[in-house]
Formats: sequence, structure tokens, C-alpha cells
Amino acid sequence: MPKETMSLTELPMTSTPIIDPFGRAISYLRVSVTDRCDFRCVYCMSENMSFLPKKDLLTLEELERVCRAFVDLGVRKLRLTGGEPLVRRNVMQLINNLGQLIDQGKLEELTLTTNGSQLERFAPALVDAGVRRVNVSLDTLDHQKFKNITRWGRLEQVLGGLEAAKRAGLAIKINAVALKGVNEDEIENMLAWCGEEGFDLTLIEVMPMGDIGGEERLDQYLPLSLVRSRLQKRFTLEESNHRTGGPARYFDIRETGQRIGFITPLTHNFCEDCNRVRLTCTGTLFMCLGQDDDADLRSPLRASDDDMALKQAIHNAIERKPKGHDFVIDRRQGAKSVGRHMSVTGG
Repeated sequence: MPKETMSLTELPMTSTPIIDPFGRAISYLRVSVTDRCDFRCVYCMSENMSFLPKKDLLTLEELERVCRAFVDLGVRKLRLTGGEPLVRRNVMQLINNLGQLIDQGKLEELTLTTNGSQLERFAPALVDAGVRRVNVSLDTLDHQKFKNITRWGRLEQVLGGLEAAKRAGLAIKINAVALKGVNEDEIENMLAWCGEEGFDLTLIEVMPMGDIGGEERLDQYLPLSLVRSRLQKRFTLEESNHRTGGPARYFDIRETGQRIGFITPLTHNFCEDCNRVRLTCTGTLFMCLGQDDDADLRSPLRASDDDMALKQAIHNAIERKPKGHDFVIDRRQGAKSVGRHMSVTGG
């Protein structure tokens, strides 16, 4: 039966992941549980953000229901993001319920991307819920630079959160955005610090998303090809087969025993084996981080108490997943390829 006339009762409900038009299995869902954050990082959002009213957000119960529908359709990894996911009220209710899917053998991994500000409070509860590793966004170890980058953040709060996460037994990966003229002079030292702490490090190129309030992305952009060349003068980087399901390309660091990953949407895109889609806190599904095409999942979610229409909408959306993104930094386009902020899409 052709896809466009497939009946709801014939939709596959479990096991094999959905396949997109380019033969890629969709097994990874990133979920933004809130667009709000307690920081205002200069590459992510403007200082005076207008956040969504509560009435526009999916409830925690609705977010869980969508996640469970994706798991039924073959998703095996869930990552909760924001904004800052841990500032959403009662978010541990959602995390605990999703963690049960691991115990049931339906989900391989539940992870979190966080700015670290709330880890001191939540780290033990995250472990109890089934979370085993977290990504922590941290671009500098300099207190003044940290304040300048995050506008509102305090480095000591994040460092305290990292210590709490280590004590709780969470594996930690540091995500750092490489910023020209800001933190490029300390990336080597950050890599050494990560080795001492037992953290992996992933470096990320600036992504041209959203209006960031007067900052010039061309002024921020630092090619990671250049960063890698600099690092190789001090460290021995050996290609690694390590994969986490995300877009990073990893290298083992002989001197520290840890890994470094490079996410390069501009100098080398990461689209050929993309296995993920992104859900916003309003129920909008983005099939690609760097494209504006989206699918409304909130309407079918709320139209019925069963998930048949929701799963059909997910199938229809995956059939439109593009081959890759169109990120570009160009002054003629205002150095902005996609109008929405990263905090809206989900990290």
C-alpha cells in the first residue's frame, strides 16, 4: 500500500526505527522541555528575551506521551534540553517517568544537556531516575569571561554542579562553543583541565540561529579546523570509533586518556548519517536543526486520547526530513541562516 494511503492500523508500532527518505533510521529524539534559561549566552539568545507563555507549552504529561510515541516507533535515545531543562517546574516528574522506559527495555539511554547551574540540586535525583551521563555547556574557566559570555551566570555555581555530578556518578562531557577572540586562547588549557577531571570535551562551531542582540556571528566564528591544528601541537589526537548518536567526530587524546569531539556545521556538515529529530516545548517537530520546515504534533496529540493520529503525524514528518542543513555565515544574510533561537529548537 502506498505511504500516502497507509491506514493507521497498519503503522508499525515498535522495534525498527522509522526510515527517512535518504535511508537514515531515526532513533534519537532531542526534546526541549522549556525555552527558558537562567543564562543569556551571547551566541544563543539576546539579553532581553521574550519567552513563551505557559499556555503555549506542552504539559509534562503531554511531553511524556509524545516521547513514548517516538519510543514505540523505534527511538532508542532521548535527550532532554532547553533552554535550561532543569529550570522547568517539576521536570523530575518527566525524567522519572521516562527513566522507567529504560527499566522496561524500551529505551537504551536517557540523557540531558544542561548549563550546570542546577546540577548541585538535581544530580542525585537524575542518577536515581536512570540518567547516566550529562552534557554540560561550559565555554571558559575564567570567571570574568564566563560572566561576559553568559551575561547572568556564575562560574562557581557551575563548577559546584560539576562536582556534585561527579559525586553522584554521572559521566560528564563538557560542550564548549569556540568563540574567536573570546576563549580561543584557553581551549588547550580547558582540554588539559578536562583530562584532570575525567571529562570528555566537545568543541562546537557557532551556529547561525536567531537574533542574538547586536552580536556579529562573523566576529564570533572560529573554524574548528584551525583549533584542531593548534591542539595537535600540544596533544596527540588519535581517531576514535566512539559514537554517542550525536554529530560530533571524536578523537582519543593520548596524553589525558579522555576524548575530544568536534561539531562542525560550517566547516564540515554532519548530515550524512543524521539519525535525529528535535521536538520543541510547544509540540513542534523540526526534522532538521538548520531548516525551517516543521510539523505540528500538538494538534494530533490533543485531538485524541489514543496515539494513532500522533504516530501518523510523526511518520508524515519523517518522510519530509531533508538531506541536510543550509547553515552559512554571510554578512549579506545578517549572519543568520535560521530565524529561531537554539533555545527554541532544543540544543
